[in-house]
Amino acid sequence: MSRLPPIDPDALNAEQRVAYDEIVRVRGQVRGPFAIWLTSPELCERALALQDWFPRRGKLERRLLELMILVMARQATAQFAWFVHEPYALREGIAQVVVDAIRERRTPDFEKEDERLVYDIAHELDATRTLSDVTYRRGTDMLGAEAMVELVSAVGFYVMVAMTLNVFQAPVPGGKLPLA
Repeated sequence: MSRLPPIDPDALNAEQRVAYDEIVRVRGQVRGPFAIWLTSPELCERALALQDWFPRRGKLERRLLELMILVMARQATAQFAWFVHEPYALREGIAQVVVDAIRERRTPDFEKEDERLVYDIAHELDATRTLSDVTYRRGTDMLGAEAMVELVSAVGFYVMVAMTLNVFQAPVPGGKLPLA
């Protein structure tokens, strides 16, 4: 159960209503972190724009972005994030065996080196809040500087998402938790 009351669209102030309508336009519904961020409408609008930017305009391939999101969701046991992004990761080409290993907190046996790299970067950032010179060079050599900046920034953004979901106990649709 969420720590915040359910959203009553009729009780929103003008600024919240603008943000609410934009979330519905972009996402089709208001749930998860956006239902929480709506409490602070300007934060909500900015977070929506950034979350929308990563897959639509960023240089990092969507498949790799979704893999990173699963890694960060698993690290934080962010149930709602996993619920939403597991189907996207599979659709974008992340193998079921990779998804299952991440869910079970095992290091996957990657067939694709770029996926291994993104997994390693996300784990190292989560553990140390920085990257070793070796990991940094691997990342820039394989992804390039622009995609590396985006990847590191996306990891930070999804830490914020996970914290928001967990602290305010965003409910998972259907109530079944995907992570043990």
